[in-house]
Amino acid sequence: MTPETLKSIVEGALFAAGRALTIEQLQALFEEPVRPDAGSLRAVLSTIAIEHEDRAVQLQQVASGWRFQVRADVAPWVSRLWDERPQRYSRALLETLSLIAYKQPITRSEIEDIRGVTVSTQIVKTLLEREWIRVAGHKEVPGRPALFATTRQFLDDFNLKSLAELPALADIRDLSEIAAELETASHE
Repeated sequence: MTPETLKSIVEGALFAAGRALTIEQLQALFEEPVRPDAGSLRAVLSTIAIEHEDRAVQLQQVASGWRFQVRADVAPWVSRLWDERPQRYSRALLETLSLIAYKQPITRSEIEDIRGVTVSTQIVKTLLEREWIRVAGHKEVPGRPALFATTRQFLDDFNLKSLAELPALADIRDLSEIAAELETASHE
């Protein structure tokens, strides 16, 4: 198989999938005798990413694999294709999510101790429904409270490959700026 054919197949699969694909999922597209190795696929993905640097869509690596997504600078126009209103997230929800991301695993009472206010059941429910957090276990104390941690979906939605890519706490911007970015990202 020629490198151009391999590139066309990988590019087509990524556009058609509508979700991130791992190297293993891309390899599974091919029968055993012509299955490319992981290094060849990484080289093809790198080539595709370079070719799309100046286009309206970009190839992005996230926690669950590789995906095409609309560039942030054209997202406001593309988002007009959807009639639905972008979800607005409260300051309390964003603070709770931030604490879970930076302090995980963490219990609800630990979040409440840090924030100084009760964490609404609706906030936890929303974060669970959005699949940004999960119950990672239970703390070995009386009552065995749930320990919350972030998910791959959280990493994907925030264009992160791992938690190590989270900004340093000293670099955190105002929550209103982050909320505006979330609204844009929810339509990409």
